[in-house]
Amino acid sequence: MFKVWDFQRWLTIIFAIFLTTNVAHAAESDKAQSPTKANGKILVVMTNHSAYPSRSDKTGLWLTELTHFYDVALAAGYDMDFVSPLGGQVPLDERSLKSIYLDKSARDHLADPAFMQRLKTTLAPNVINPSQYKAIYYTGGHGTMWDFPTNKALQNISEQIYRQGGIVSAVCHGVGGLLPLQDEYGKPLIAGRIVTGFANIEETLSGIKSQVPFSLQNGLIERGANYKQAFVPFTSYVVSDDRIITGQNPQSSKEIAEAVVKRLSTTQ
Repeated sequence: MFKVWDFQRWLTIIFAIFLTTNVAHAAESDKAQSPTKANGKILVVMTNHSAYPSRSDKTGLWLTELTHFYDVALAAGYDMDFVSPLGGQVPLDERSLKSIYLDKSARDHLADPAFMQRLKTTLAPNVINPSQYKAIYYTGGHGTMWDFPTNKALQNISEQIYRQGGIVSAVCHGVGGLLPLQDEYGKPLIAGRIVTGFANIEETLSGIKSQVPFSLQNGLIERGANYKQAFVPFTSYVVSDDRIITGQNPQSSKEIAEAVVKRLSTTQ
């Protein structure tokens, strides 16, 4: 004889199955809408330096060299931490904010309070644990010429990331951050490697040649690098020499991001 408690028991079982199934479906839906950044972390380096020796306008981070890379890496599932030689606020290169250089993504980031707050509160090198990162990426802007090559803490972080199998990458003037890096034998890391970076001709055409403390192109060659550049100045040009990936100029920032993500996919 069918009893009431049998009905209640079966109703409870059916409800439990229904609830479990819907929770699972909801979880899958949330995962699809908000993909977890399970691929790892990239350390993004930016300058703190803003002053030219004799120009009235300010230098700093060339904005799209961050935003283009950020968008590609984020879409590929990577988390990113922002670090600068001193920590704290990162100045933006005034020329990089001109409408001719900004795309929709860059304008959207400029209008995003949370993103801009991250540029005011970058991490200092002394709080970085290199073992957490699969790659390091040096952004550009003329300011990097003053504070990237001389920062020992950033040098140590980059060298450890590389020695643990990670990628060292840089774009434009940010390639200056590679100048002090050494291999395990104390020799320049870029010696004998194919690299690129902001070219002498581009420095002349940009009107900043008299302001910079040194020639990036010459500095790379002096450390034994096999320097390459695009045939046409200010066109995208990226060189991948295994786990050292460099881009020549601001126009290269998206392509270098794609190259870094592609190389990372082989080191998972």
